[in-house]
Amino acid sequence: MLPNALTILAKPELTKPQMVVAFTGWMDGGDVSTGTIEYLVDHLETQPLAEIDSEPFYIFNFPGSMELSALFRPHARIEDGLVREYEFPSNTFHFSPSSNLILFSGKEPNFQWSAFVDCMFVVAQQFEVSMIWFIGSVAGMVPHTRDARLYSTVSHESLKPQLERYGVRFTNYEGPSSMVTHMLATAHERGHDMATLVAEIPAYVQGRNVRSIEAVIKRLNQVLGVEVNLGDLRAVSDELEKKISEAVDEQPELGELIQKLEEDYDNEIFDTQMDDLKDWLQQKGIRLD
Repeated sequence: MLPNALTILAKPELTKPQMVVAFTGWMDGGDVSTGTIEYLVDHLETQPLAEIDSEPFYIFNFPGSMELSALFRPHARIEDGLVREYEFPSNTFHFSPSSNLILFSGKEPNFQWSAFVDCMFVVAQQFEVSMIWFIGSVAGMVPHTRDARLYSTVSHESLKPQLERYGVRFTNYEGPSSMVTHMLATAHERGHDMATLVAEIPAYVQGRNVRSIEAVIKRLNQVLGVEVNLGDLRAVSDELEKKISEAVDEQPELGELIQKLEEDYDNEIFDTQMDDLKDWLQQKGIRLD
């Protein structure tokens, strides 16, 4: 681990807690990854536990267009000639004594993945974490009127029965890797159990997908053995679904396509092509990868 990359802010007495992890970026469509952690931090009476320094792990000045460069630069807010906010990427651990949880939210690093993972596992080791969960999402052919399906990748075969009890399906994938896969590939040899819970969310819903966040937290309540009140989230989720449905009603062709999605979902059909909807998404500039 890089010297001084990790700062421990508190040393609470936790009993083999579970850790839930989120990263912005690749698998954070609809803010399901970071939005889930944000909700848990706000509703579980948490306190800061540790933080990972951003300086060694990120690109801040990337050559190219302003639009491209802006993706990498720290965020600033200037009002009336004064700098009110200046924020580097944040990588913060919180803990909840009442729920016996450690919650992490951060940004997937550009550099030194192994050193970053070292920081994650040092926290897991120091507080004797019993299980690490990553929460994420991918865009797919799922109707907005149904709960998101959840898929999982595990660090060891022995963890599969635990996931199967909750109706989670297992991932089949080949392609570019993520930071989370790097963690999974090394977790078992470091003596840690880890699994992902990745929600397949509607590709045609833009912005924060509150319904999918709600679906993930409902499942986490079961998996983690906690009770997170979802009342306010339910209200926002219902309102979002209403607005989407109203927008769909204004486009009869889209409504027919989503009705077909619902039928396939309810009948457990996973290999539907739905070329018309894919073409519609492409015309709208919405990608499925």
